[in-house]
Amino acid sequence: MMNKQDFKQKVYSELAKVTKALGNPHRMEIIDLLAQGPFTVEQIANYTGLSIANTSQHLQTLKHAKLVTVARDGNFIRYSLAGSNVYDAWVHLRELGMSYNAEVEKIVKDFRAGYDDLKAVEADELLGLLEKNKVILLDVRPEEEYNRGHIHKALSMPVDQLGEHLKKLPKGKTIVAYCRGPFCVYADEAVKLLQKQGYKAQRMLEGFPDWQAKGYPIVSQEKSG
Repeated sequence: MMNKQDFKQKVYSELAKVTKALGNPHRMEIIDLLAQGPFTVEQIANYTGLSIANTSQHLQTLKHAKLVTVARDGNFIRYSLAGSNVYDAWVHLRELGMSYNAEVEKIVKDFRAGYDDLKAVEADELLGLLEKNKVILLDVRPEEEYNRGHIHKALSMPVDQLGEHLKKLPKGKTIVAYCRGPFCVYADEAVKLLQKQGYKAQRMLEGFPDWQAKGYPIVSQEKSG
């Protein structure tokens, strides 16, 4: 029979693999990205700015901690979060950091000050605005991510294509842009462009995974298929 000290050592050692896997800024960003759905190593490297070799190493650490899974899709190997609770853990960690580490909030505010201190609408408020048809909602993530799942009533306008579609947007309504999460800058870039063109625009504070986690209405491949 295992003694008490060995039991504690073993169970805490296994749990430490999880905290070690989470305790890296690049791996946090990868988890944030994988909350949008499965991605290949090449896609993850492209979105995070890491080399493919470094991306692979980080993914192996996350896999070793049982936080991601691997599946073959034709000629591609795609990585996914092991479950929705992995993203939940990241959200709690994010909120913990923002609650007790003032430097995190300062960094975010300093960054957004460069975008004229853009105001953000929270998901709870946005839900009511959508129900009353008071806003036009833009999903400014890459189209592939929109197609996997998006907030109901959202229009797909990837930030790098937004300038081509401005004429389709009426200036009489407030436009809200959202992307992957609170640290995703696609929405900030979209709002800045819209405001420069005379539109009343703001970003959603959170991202699509946060909206989905709240149980708010979405459109997904599973639901539409």
